[in-house]
Amino acid sequence: MTARTAFVTGATGFLGLNLVAELVAGGWRVVALHRAGSRLDDLARFPVERAVADVTDLEALRRAMPEQPDAVFHVAGDTSVWSRERERQRRTNVEGTRQVVRVARERGARRLVHTSSIAAFGPQAGPLDERRPSTAPRSRVNYARTKWEAELEVRAGIARGLDAVLLNPANVVGPFDRSNWSRLFRLVREGALPGAMPGTASWCDARAVARAHLAAFERGRRGESYLLGGADASYAEVLALVGELVGRRPPARVLPAWVLRTVAAASEAASRVTGRAPDLTPDAVQLMVDMPTCDSGKAIRELGYEPASLRAMFTACRDWLREERLLD
Repeated sequence: MTARTAFVTGATGFLGLNLVAELVAGGWRVVALHRAGSRLDDLARFPVERAVADVTDLEALRRAMPEQPDAVFHVAGDTSVWSRERERQRRTNVEGTRQVVRVARERGARRLVHTSSIAAFGPQAGPLDERRPSTAPRSRVNYARTKWEAELEVRAGIARGLDAVLLNPANVVGPFDRSNWSRLFRLVREGALPGAMPGTASWCDARAVARAHLAAFERGRRGESYLLGGADASYAEVLALVGELVGRRPPARVLPAWVLRTVAAASEAASRVTGRAPDLTPDAVQLMVDMPTCDSGKAIRELGYEPASLRAMFTACRDWLREERLLD
């Protein structure tokens, strides 16, 4: 039997690598898209075909995407929360999605699975479900606005005949994370955090999210969105778990949001002098303050989504960091 073909954008990213691992394990032929300057050592572990293109480059994308792929998994996205990178983020998240949708239609893709984010729903009171209208257009966070606009590009493609499903993960944790929530392990170990953020959010395991992408291809309903969360915990509870996993005492106090905003503003101002991305930015603080918890019931019922425990996902992340000697 001929293997099914998957075209994966963002294949060298954190979630993309977890998806590639699931596809390879399932016997798929994988065409993995990456930019010319992408780090390839993680992707090199998998028997995939590599294609080089930026998702904003229409002609390069046309050359990269095979004819009539069974699935296009559009995972590529710019998650920056630094104001200096907003223009780049808009090009990647909005214009890039527009180009992927266009080429998927041209190439006759059987289905596109679009990786969005819970942030695309904008500031909300939780628990959030898929029926809630998005407030992202009013968000102060560029990432939230661009992920919502990217969804509009996918829905425009659906209106023109594209078969597509949208996934909205919450805070994703797991292996292959070099720069997202995995940073908490370093910050807690080094005692670099003055306190915890206020509030509670939903958290999801990268491996479970990757499996949900395959399930969305198999049995997701055309044009539907699926929220992927599962474990709800406060930021203080997360820091306590991270501290336990690295053998360090995390900060016990919860800082008011105004204090964090003040620190973030000072950090971003300093970044304009140093040119280095700050650890904390105003957009990052606002995104965490705005982040609601979510109800994953629809994904559980329709996709067979299996949420993991908070301990399981953070333990897997820590173990991977240790295997890669990134925590020593």
